[in-house]
Amino acid sequence: MKFRLIVAFFILLAPAWAAQAKELPDFTQLVERNAPAVVNISTVGEPRQSRRGQPRSDELEEFFRFFGPPGSRPRVPNMRPSTSLGSGFIISKDGYILTNNHVVDGASEIVVRLSDRRELVAELVGGDVRADLAVLKVTTDEDLPVVDLGKSEKLKVGEWVLAIGSPFGFDYSVTAGIVSAKGRSLPTAQNENYVPYIQTDVAINPGNSGGPLFNLDGDVIGINSQIYSNSGGFMGVSFAIPIDIAMEVADQLKEDGRVSRGWLGVMIQEVSRDLAESFGLDRPHGALISKVFDDTPAAAGGLRAGDIITSFNGRSIERSSELPHFVGRVRAGDMAEVELVRDGKEMTLELKVGELADLGEDGSRPVVGQSGGGRLGLAVASLTDEEMERLDVRDGVRVVDVSGAAADAGIRPGDIVVRLNHQAIGSPRQLEELAESLTAGRTVPVLVLRNSNPTFLALKVPE
Repeated sequence: MKFRLIVAFFILLAPAWAAQAKELPDFTQLVERNAPAVVNISTVGEPRQSRRGQPRSDELEEFFRFFGPPGSRPRVPNMRPSTSLGSGFIISKDGYILTNNHVVDGASEIVVRLSDRRELVAELVGGDVRADLAVLKVTTDEDLPVVDLGKSEKLKVGEWVLAIGSPFGFDYSVTAGIVSAKGRSLPTAQNENYVPYIQTDVAINPGNSGGPLFNLDGDVIGINSQIYSNSGGFMGVSFAIPIDIAMEVADQLKEDGRVSRGWLGVMIQEVSRDLAESFGLDRPHGALISKVFDDTPAAAGGLRAGDIITSFNGRSIERSSELPHFVGRVRAGDMAEVELVRDGKEMTLELKVGELADLGEDGSRPVVGQSGGGRLGLAVASLTDEEMERLDVRDGVRVVDVSGAAADAGIRPGDIVVRLNHQAIGSPRQLEELAESLTAGRTVPVLVLRNSNPTFLALKVPE
């Protein structure tokens, strides 16, 4: 009798299981239609010095590149010409191919293997390190199969996605999952951040680099680029470059061989809850400008340290990391509309966007002098003219010692206090007088210069 009850129970559940199975996507037609446009990429580069007894397989450098922290690229010893293994996909019938820049970086020869096992030597049209993208070109007598390109901006979190690539050299492997998040920021080793990555739980491994990420309509919506793992194995977190951004980069590489990105010339930071309160915002949002560099588009356009940019060209900014994404997509010389909050008031500026360039700053050394500002727990010193020139500041005092409210705010000895509650600080006496005038219990912003980097901190005035 017990056996019959168990059998009856499973018979009753069978329709539910069948219904769930029908709801799961069928990827077979998607794979059959698009696999021919996916390619395997192998490269040969210049020989690199190695340590004895440590040869490397073709996939080893790619393995280490994937499993380090985002933006890192460890050196891997080698005893012969370096090789790489990755994926790519054909975007035009005349042979243009899109892949990751790190797959072909430093290559003296690039070989593309098609689905019919033909091998073609590819020419590097151009590569972009910041977006980790490269465009290749192969020549053949016939039209090549191509993928359909979608719109990554229309992608929604929770959608099914599928990857085709060559993990560990296993050609045309297919893995599937869902979109876990959008707009992920993964700063590079240069602390740059110009790609809002798509995060998925699709199984991505070494060799998948540069391969396409499809939606259920069979359109490419991303390029698989990297994963993050603490164990050296896939842990359900992988990142893809949105195809909208990838094609903007690819078009510029095809036209000019380089990429032009918008640039303002500011340093920004996140707006915390305490900083939002100190700046009079109803909630934390936007990108807080901690410094405006001289002779830059931001300076010419009227932006100031302490401004909070809440919208750029009509696109609202919730987190500071979104601003570089929006600015970088604007061509140099174009006008942009910036909405911001300054001294608690909303305003709009128009400025001409410049072209991204590297910036450098000099270090500095502390000098002890007169102290003041005791109410806040600050002992500070005046700056000499030589120090101001070296630090590139017009105002500021050096923090000698810190306690109380200042310590709670995160101010440290050696910091340069440049502004307190939106007012420039020119001397220890001025700081002391301003500190005494602040309303007890109020949270105010403090701009400090630390290791040549400007940072806003939120300080709660003691009772």
